[in-house]
Amino acid sequence: MMAKHTHEEGTENVLILQGGGSLGAFACGVCKAFAKENIKFDIIAGTSIGAISGAITAGSKNDNPEKDLENFWLDIAKSSYNIIPDIFSFDFDYQNYQAKFRRSPAASLNAAFFGVPKFFVPRWFNWNFFNLNTSQIQKDTQPPWKWTYIYDNSFLKETIEKYIDFKKLSPNAQRNNTIGSNSNNNSRLIITAVDVLSSEPLIFDSYKTQIEMKHLLATIGYPQYGFPWVEVKEGTYGWDGSLLSNTPIREVIAASPRRDKNIFVVENYPRKIVKLPANMSEVQSRAKDIMFTDKTQSLEKMSNLITRHVNLIETLYDIFEDHDQSKIDKDKIKYIKNEHSLLVEKYGAKILSIKRISRENPESPYPLQNADFSVNTIKELIHQGEIRALDTLK
Repeated sequence: MMAKHTHEEGTENVLILQGGGSLGAFACGVCKAFAKENIKFDIIAGTSIGAISGAITAGSKNDNPEKDLENFWLDIAKSSYNIIPDIFSFDFDYQNYQAKFRRSPAASLNAAFFGVPKFFVPRWFNWNFFNLNTSQIQKDTQPPWKWTYIYDNSFLKETIEKYIDFKKLSPNAQRNNTIGSNSNNNSRLIITAVDVLSSEPLIFDSYKTQIEMKHLLATIGYPQYGFPWVEVKEGTYGWDGSLLSNTPIREVIAASPRRDKNIFVVENYPRKIVKLPANMSEVQSRAKDIMFTDKTQSLEKMSNLITRHVNLIETLYDIFEDHDQSKIDKDKIKYIKNEHSLLVEKYGAKILSIKRISRENPESPYPLQNADFSVNTIKELIHQGEIRALDTLK
């Protein structure tokens, strides 16, 4: 007989959003599909650009967060440059002995050289001659080998502020959340970063902390792409959370260990591909997939094992409660009840399901495709995310 967990107070729907630069637009389409199907979430968790999308979804100024999220992505895309043209060439397929006409998108190069003004700008284009001060001059006239970042992403602030009501991302607003109601207006937001000095994870949870702009900028501070760290509190400097984990499921379980969960993971980096990479560009792209893909399969197995243990504990505890305890030492009774309370009532959550919605790589993937912020690419990613999510939900 399977014992019922007496601590359960409804099942939580959880949305996990991976980082991935421009690939994060894929999640926008997924959120549009969820809105069409009227699926809402008690918890939204993300890192890097997934944290930004999660914050817009959980803290939208309007009643249609999926629309705000789409407008956010299109705002960024429309600000991207198209100065360097795409490169067209013939590529010989040695497996099929065929020559193919190939287009190499230059959008990533445009972003690297000129920035994406509503997201980030290279330091060499970021001089404000009308507002120079001594500290600014000292910082901007440093030789490049003294730099700790290449791109100024503070331009994202103005873009974000158009769409987020930060009052909704505060503990006071979250107290009104009814578990199990799946009210999207009150979704709990959990975003992650990493401490530059200690390499410890930094978890920002709207149940406990007022989410602010500095937390969002910290979670996108990816050093390999030249973004800066952000001081989130005195002496604590945050970098992109994907340096530790690009799929923050563990962080959700740790933050909410009592309630069972249905989890949806939006995967910007596919775990599986159907053919081996054909050249070094595809090799590097696949290596990036593996680096940032979801690695929580072991967590699923551990969760299933813990669930079996919890069910056994509950069954044995029911027997214990129904039988005469007069012959049992009082200290043992106290120990059993304390341990039951701790292990089952406080940390007995089960993962009921994990559904993954994965982006599909293009025919010729390349390592800088997560820096392609062109309008056509962003629209295509949004469309693909919506289609893939609707297919998954069927």
